Amino acid sequence: MTQVPPIPPRRQLTLRDVSEESGVSEMTVSRVLRNRGDVSEATRKKVQEAAKRMGYVPNKIAGALASSQVNLVAVIIPSLSNMVFPEVMTGISEVLDNTDLQPVVGVTNYRPEREEDVLYEMLSWRPSGVIIAGLEHSDASRAMLRASGIPVVEIMDVDGEAVDSVVGISHRRAGREMANAIVKQGYERIGFLGTKMPLDFRARKRFEGFTEALAKTGLEVVAQEFYEGGSALVKGREMTEAILSRDPDLDFLYYSNDMIGAGGLLYCLEKGMDVPGRIGMAGFNGVEFLRGLPKQLATMDAGRAEIGRAAAQIIVDRTTGKDTQGGKRIELTPKLQPGDTLRRY
Repeated sequence: MTQVPPIPPRRQLTLRDVSEESGVSEMTVSRVLRNRGDVSEATRKKVQEAAKRMGYVPNKIAGALASSQVNLVAVIIPSLSNMVFPEVMTGISEVLDNTDLQPVVGVTNYRPEREEDVLYEMLSWRPSGVIIAGLEHSDASRAMLRASGIPVVEIMDVDGEAVDSVVGISHRRAGREMANAIVKQGYERIGFLGTKMPLDFRARKRFEGFTEALAKTGLEVVAQEFYEGGSALVKGREMTEAILSRDPDLDFLYYSNDMIGAGGLLYCLEKGMDVPGRIGMAGFNGVEFLRGLPKQLATMDAGRAEIGRAAAQIIVDRTTGKDTQGGKRIELTPKLQPGDTLRRY
């Protein structure tokens, strides 16, 4: 893992900051943000726009507690149905269980506007820290994270600029390494199958790295199949049947995640296809429970539990004063697992 020099911590924004930004009194700002009192629509809009631009979030516990923060860690993830994130939560809990901090989970369903709403509500309770999946956020979400004045750890991805600290892997690197492994084994007619590609930035980055590495060898992805629904075995079967019906000469299928890859593997085995001789396959994530399949799907382990542990430890170190700087960057190395579906000579 690698680290870069820390950046200084930020202070929390106050009503005075919003007052100065909007040009109205603190009392008026308070009325607007708490939706109380008689305030003109023009003034209300001016205050709301200033607060959103700055990333200011009202403090719902002010006046209710002597402390300005509670012992909660906001964990914001895109999905609970994706098998990746329960393992991340396990890592987070392993570390926080030894402290007074308690994780509270918010789910965004891969939607930026939903992430804004979840983040706004969670920050209004003044948690001690935030762990949030991904590096891509709306301007409003990024502003709230920067203005929160608490430790923020973005997880799963290091390909981009972090708000504060970041823990994860390079998904572009993971895509490149998988492409190189496939080419090394002699596969040439490669298809790609993915879900939620417009919204799953990490899957998109893997695909970018994958196609870049193929291009350097003179190859390209010759067929693609996408599905907007969630990742599941049945969708993997359907997508695999569709892509092979259109392009029966494909000799390798690269899936954006293990779940649809497992569905594709079961489909090919049921059809009596020689895997990996006639057709090779690979997914991504290294999902543990798929080891019960008739053949072990080739995949790449992103170290999800380790990511969760490292992110939680950053929060603990910051809240206990062990680390007063912030801005850590921890990059883990994705590990290729050839399994039984990536032919080895």
